[in-house]
Amino acid sequence: MFEVNLFGHIAVTQALLPVLLRDSGRVVNISSVGGRIAMATYGPYAGTKFALEAVSDSLRRELAPLGVPVVVVEPGGIRTEMGERVIANSNRLAAGMSTDQRARYGPLVEAINAQAAAGTSGGKSAAEAAQVIAKAVTAGKPRTRYTIGRDAAVITRLARVLPDRMLDRILAASLRPHYPQTTVAGN
Repeated sequence: MFEVNLFGHIAVTQALLPVLLRDSGRVVNISSVGGRIAMATYGPYAGTKFALEAVSDSLRRELAPLGVPVVVVEPGGIRTEMGERVIANSNRLAAGMSTDQRARYGPLVEAINAQAAAGTSGGKSAAEAAQVIAKAVTAGKPRTRYTIGRDAAVITRLARVLPDRMLDRILAASLRPHYPQTTVAGN
């Protein structure tokens, strides 16, 4: 995950930096709402995206005096095949859990998968996401961050203003309806 979600971005930026500097280019890194909020079971993914956000912030401050803007795009749920692949992989991993692991994490994994499926199916289309990315690329004075989808806009704003424990309760409440009916969630 780190190779694709972080080190690849850095390698491409390093390779293209001379041209970006010469031609007043722009760096646009595609992060995720997972770069601002680490939800249950998303630790490794969120780690890569949090790191990309930090690298982007640092790079923005380094390159601003040289005339190269650095922009981060933070999508929420997007209707792509990625969600289906993540859920299939999660189910494959869950099938290999021990009895104790299944008792501890099984309902959570089911709830996360159901929430992910709902978020993906109800998310923005790839074309709508592309429009936001195009705006980030072409805006005369780009913002430092662009969110894609109402879910991303709401959760990133909440993360900036709410205490951690309150945000934890909100995330737990949003996950609760996705738990299997036979499970009491979030205690």
